[in-house]
Amino acid sequence: MLDGRAALLDALRLGESSILEYKEVRFSGKRVTAPRRDDLADTLASFANARGGVFVLGVEDRAHEILGIPLERLDSVIQLVRNICADSIEPPLESVFVDRLWLPSAAGEERAVVRIDVPRSLFVHESPAGYVHRFADSTRRMTPEFLARLFQQRSQTRLIRFDEQAVAHARIEDLDSDLVEPLRTLRSDPDPVTFLTKLGMARLDEEGSARPTVAGLLMATDDPRRWLPNAYVQAVAYRGSTIGAGSPGSAYQLDAHDVTGPLHHQIVDACRFVARNMRIAATKHQGRIDRPQYDMTAVFEAVVNAVAHRDYSVHGSKIRLRMFDDRLEIYSPGAIPNSLTIDSLRYRQSARNEAICSLLARCPIPDEAWLTTDRRNFMEKRGEGVPIILENSTRIAGREPEYRLLDDAELWLTIHAANP
Repeated sequence: MLDGRAALLDALRLGESSILEYKEVRFSGKRVTAPRRDDLADTLASFANARGGVFVLGVEDRAHEILGIPLERLDSVIQLVRNICADSIEPPLESVFVDRLWLPSAAGEERAVVRIDVPRSLFVHESPAGYVHRFADSTRRMTPEFLARLFQQRSQTRLIRFDEQAVAHARIEDLDSDLVEPLRTLRSDPDPVTFLTKLGMARLDEEGSARPTVAGLLMATDDPRRWLPNAYVQAVAYRGSTIGAGSPGSAYQLDAHDVTGPLHHQIVDACRFVARNMRIAATKHQGRIDRPQYDMTAVFEAVVNAVAHRDYSVHGSKIRLRMFDDRLEIYSPGAIPNSLTIDSLRYRQSARNEAICSLLARCPIPDEAWLTTDRRNFMEKRGEGVPIILENSTRIAGREPEYRLLDDAELWLTIHAANP
């Protein structure tokens, strides 16, 4: 959007538009007095709620004159923008690109300005003026009807599943070919973009360009957090049976790790974390018999379900895996999909993320010493996961795992440890 210096200069000469706004920057001492913080937040949010846009700081908006920003104050202006994106907009704008560049004044002198590129967001953002969008060259509050349609378009009601949405600020080249190629079969389309589109890993955006989808980025990039900051598993092993337990002066965390990477790698690494931190008792009545705290096939199924079925549109929430002396807890963002209830989980199945589930069904399970299963791929979509979790864990611990729903926003699974 307005790529390159020449394109930006041409647009500035024509004036503000639905994708361009610019403002002069004024100071009082070291403090920025104009544009006002709330006004800047509203404009940035309006671009994110619409098609995206470019905001240039250092240009007078009536005469289109490039005034620039003093070099010694560029850092403070950029910090202001970052603070506004983080603190004045909800959910925060985390994919804004801020850059310094030189533009010529009317006299031909090079002046420093700050360019802010705001891509179309996956979310609907609220700023100090409420829910606003970009209309022609102005920022306007959305009507209730417009806001309802926007929530639908951004998949809050799942008219388009969230994992199948195109990500505006990502490129097909961001998908790692080493992670994509194993998903091919003999019948796969040879054209790369067509192949990715059929798998739900790419989609045409509003301008007709092929973009990676949420599912594509989650499955075929080394760090999906570049686009979805909370797409990871936070794993912690605690000392004792409560957070903060243990003797005075001792560390209450035995191990902690943020599990990142493509989703199938997250599943394996999260299970390795559990296998590494659980205790294994042994008896010697008829030779040595190891008795692990958890059935790792059940743990594997629990982690697969958490990663595959979590709600990735919930901003600010990650999967949390907590290990205690007597139990394992897994918190997965999002309510139970569709018409499922806690009581019907063992009998019915429903996929929130169809594309992700289909891609995991193509991924072969690596050979791991901790996992015993007849399954070849991460998912087989037969609805056997929850029964395996319940039956295998009950057999080893003597107590059935418990599912609970927290505030209709997070699914909480507790798997009890085997008695030592």
